[in-house]
Amino acid sequence: MNIKILTPEYVVFEGEVNSVLLPGKNGEFHIMKNHAAIVSSLIGGKVKLFTSSVGESYAKNFTKENEKDSVFSYPIKSGVVEFNHDKGIILCE
Repeated sequence: MNIKILTPEYVVFEGEVNSVLLPGKNGEFHIMKNHAAIVSSLIGGKVKLFTSSVGESYAKNFTKENEKDSVFSYPIKSGVVEFNHDKGIILCE
C-alpha cells in the first residue's frame, strides 16, 4: 500500500509500506493492506511505518525503532489521515 506523509513545510515520506500504526484520539490504530476506507483525526504521538526501508531521501525524518524489525517512526503533534483503495495521506505537524 502507498502512504504519503505531509507537513506544511515538506514531504516527510512517500512510498510503499506493509502497514502503518497511527496515534488516534481513542488510541493507536493499525492500517493494513485492504483496510476499509477511513478518515480520522490524529493526536500527538508517533506514526510508525512497517516497511523494509524508507529510502535515503526520507531516512533523516525517521527513527528506526529497533534493529530486529523494520519499523520506522516519525513524531507528530496532531494531524489527520485519509485512507482509501490502499492509498493513504497523512497530513500532520
